[in-house]
Amino acid sequence: MSTIGKYTEIIYEVSDNIATVTLHRPDNMNAFTGVMMNELLQVFDEIDADDNVRAVIVTGSGRAFCAGADLSHGADTFSDGKLSGQTPTSVRRDGGGMVTLRMFRCNKPIIGAINGAAVGIGATMTLPMDIRIAADTAKMGFVFTRRGIVPEACSSWFLPRLVGIAQAQEWVLTGRVFLADEALRGGLVRSIHPQAELLQVARGLAKEIVENTAPVSVALARQMMWRMLGASHPMEAHRVDSRGIQERGRSADTREGVMSFLQKRPAVFTEKVSTDVPDIFVGWEEPEFF
Repeated sequence: MSTIGKYTEIIYEVSDNIATVTLHRPDNMNAFTGVMMNELLQVFDEIDADDNVRAVIVTGSGRAFCAGADLSHGADTFSDGKLSGQTPTSVRRDGGGMVTLRMFRCNKPIIGAINGAAVGIGATMTLPMDIRIAADTAKMGFVFTRRGIVPEACSSWFLPRLVGIAQAQEWVLTGRVFLADEALRGGLVRSIHPQAELLQVARGLAKEIVENTAPVSVALARQMMWRMLGASHPMEAHRVDSRGIQERGRSADTREGVMSFLQKRPAVFTEKVSTDVPDIFVGWEEPEFF
């Protein structure tokens, strides 16, 4: 299934239970715009609502993944005008952060296939993805200090948790663009591949999830891992684990998972993310912006 006509700056396709979201402004190196932001928010709503989608790949059209914010407005690109009497509630929300928070909330695993330049928001939007692989031609950069701004897209939360504070600080404070092999050494990407093979590798990873796992368990496990990064004590994880084991232990999927293993046959999981995900995060709420 393809919904190319539904969006203007992304391409959305679903095949074999795998959704592929392609950033699609190839003549502008897929530079990020307000339109692209809104389309990404919309497509992840569509992904979460579709039980046919079991895994997601995000990549870019042409030679770039995303070369950062569209700078066509020149010096005023990052300005929203002068605000008189500004209060905390008059702060405009960062669009990149809205996208990464939506990815954070997603119930489907996300694989980033970084096919080329991924700079600024092009780099930070990959951080809430669960697995990142890169083409051998890819370049990445957290270039904000070189543009006179600061990191965005919740990257000050995500990046140190992914690569450690020392590596995160070096990349952010220097603002330099670095090659895929440095991203690999720093733990930002899982592996590097020839550009022509990148999507095949990404689909192989997605296919492993689709063919072998229970979608409700994947949704819960993904959220457990991300949310517990902010836990103050392992007891918080113990509470969530205990609820999860109890809830899932009673499920048809768990019975099927155990019996398929004992009977040495592929499992057929029937429970749906749209209707069957239990609330094991008692008391957990996403904070308000202000």
